[in-house]
Amino acid sequence: MSAAIGPKLGLAVLSGMSVSTFKSAVVNSDVASLSKISGLGKKTAERIVLELKDKVGVAAAWEAASASHAPSPEQEQANEAVLALIALGYKQVDAHRTVHDLQQKHREKSAEELVKLSLKQMAAGR
Repeated sequence: MSAAIGPKLGLAVLSGMSVSTFKSAVVNSDVASLSKISGLGKKTAERIVLELKDKVGVAAAWEAASASHAPSPEQEQANEAVLALIALGYKQVDAHRTVHDLQQKHREKSAEELVKLSLKQMAAGR
């Protein structure tokens, strides 16, 4: 927050509503909700909205986009397995292809299990 809105008022805001509610109020210019907080008048609420709307709006949009594009647990395990194989000296293309092929057959394997299976498959020359 700005210099005029100090730590005391910041704590009052966060004790008066959740972070997600605060972000929503700022993004939606909901001055009425903000001004219900003890110690926060209409003018200060308007100033908070004015100063933080762009910043909070960008952050909220980024969070929403990140959440919708977050990798699934299976993708996370595959990524970890590929990175482990690369660290062991295998080419990225080979590691990715092998892990992807194995994941088609073995859906719910951990990264460790995928690495072991990949090493066996690569050692066998398949």
